Amino acid sequence: MKTPRMALVALIAAATLTACADTGTPGPSEGSPVTSTPGSEPADPTTPPGASPTVPPPGASPTVPPPIKPSGPKVPPGPGATEISGTVTSGVEPGCLLLDGYQLIGGPRDVLTPGAKVTVTGKPQTDLLTVCQQGTPFKVESARRS
Repeated sequence: MKTPRMALVALIAAATLTACADTGTPGPSEGSPVTSTPGSEPADPTTPPGASPTVPPPGASPTVPPPIKPSGPKVPPGPGATEISGTVTSGVEPGCLLLDGYQLIGGPRDVLTPGAKVTVTGKPQTDLLTVCQQGTPFKVESARRS
């Protein structure tokens, strides 16, 4: 008569042999030590020995950097958009940029710097309130150096 312990050992042995047969991995040979325990997962080859692998918490999404918008090529204006060119100047408030009487809203800040000669495409936003207190707000769709 089999005891519950013998049945468990037989079940584990059968599962091990089945897993080895399915993966093409040879099972332990006679006399070789078994180094894993039932229920353990195989080691990740990229994780150093002794270190635990990093696993994001359940429900967390992977961190993806935001897309980089191109700032050099000319983009045709969208419907109702206009194109203005000139030299960017600083406004009286910090972070405010002006171009030809317009306050620049958005756009690539690596291109839109004080003193830069640029061509921008976008639309005036006369209903937009800002803290800059200068110029007509102009929503920038694209910008390039001239």
